[in-house]
Amino acid sequence: MNETLLTTLKPVVTTPILLVPKRDVVGFWIGVGLSVASSIFIGASFIIKKKALLRLRGEGKPANQGGYGYLKDVGWWAGLLSMALGEALNFVAYAFAPASIVSLLGVLSVLVTTILSSKYLNERLNFFGKIGCFLCAIGTAVIILHAPQEKEIENMRDLQAKISQPAFILYVNIVAATSVILVYFFRVKYAEESTKTLLIWLGVCAMVGSLSVMSVKGVGLAFTVTLGGGRNEFTNWLTYFCIVTLVMCVAIQMNFLNKALDTFNTAVVTPIYYVMFTTCVIIASAILFREFSYLSVSDWTGLICGFLNVLTAIFILNFCKNYDFSLNDLTHNFNAVLKPDVEKDESELTIMPLGNSGGYGTQTEV
Repeated sequence: MNETLLTTLKPVVTTPILLVPKRDVVGFWIGVGLSVASSIFIGASFIIKKKALLRLRGEGKPANQGGYGYLKDVGWWAGLLSMALGEALNFVAYAFAPASIVSLLGVLSVLVTTILSSKYLNERLNFFGKIGCFLCAIGTAVIILHAPQEKEIENMRDLQAKISQPAFILYVNIVAATSVILVYFFRVKYAEESTKTLLIWLGVCAMVGSLSVMSVKGVGLAFTVTLGGGRNEFTNWLTYFCIVTLVMCVAIQMNFLNKALDTFNTAVVTPIYYVMFTTCVIIASAILFREFSYLSVSDWTGLICGFLNVLTAIFILNFCKNYDFSLNDLTHNFNAVLKPDVEKDESELTIMPLGNSGGYGTQTEV
């Protein structure tokens, strides 16, 4: 009897169970759809505003000389409205889809602007540009297919528990300390036009920007929960903390990003900032929301390949846009290579610098 009792009371060793958040497939695709729509509106807004500014040339003082005649133009306001609508959709997208995925999909606005500018602004889209657009579309599709679809948080109470984690508190402190050190200790060592200065400015932008994305996620969550018939999250102090943090972070971002754009070429700033910003957002999201904790090896591989595809596309679109190279040039060169050595004419192909771009393009002599 005693032996039976002891056997019954013997502790049972169990394996801890990993609780996986429930999948929110519908919410995920709503967020992706909103993010894609946002990129379309934002990308189109640049074209609409540019068309308006081009139309107003010769009518008073231009915008690049301090003129404000565009404020009376309906077309310019249509472009501004398109951008505002795009930003609003992007804001809502953060409430549904993982923050890292929404940030990654922001590259689609570059794709939209590139395609529309070639059609409506008569800006040439060369062969490299078309390859870049194709890679961008493929990379984006791969990212969407392999993105995490688990619902991270349900309400502001969940968010409060997340931001109280030691790992995220450490990340915020690292961002703050690193930003101060870069700006006030390293910045004074380098010239204004130094590459290291560019990396410092964009590094601060990216790190602070990752915190602004986390704040947007919180504000968006407060709106969706409140408007969805749940509790009123605007009675929660955390909602207003997220709003204040968002305003402060965006102000810091804009300050250093404007410095970078004013000093360096846009073709250099855009890809570097995209890489830095997206990387910091992914790190912050992984720490705060653990978005990637439940991905399989195949999904991890897909996400990395998709990101590298998009990264390659961004660099091609920005650094190869001034190369004078078309599909006809490629075909001509290929045919020239296939010719017998006796028939080859060394003067058929020449490599010539193109303007001030510093690049070289393949030119076919007539």
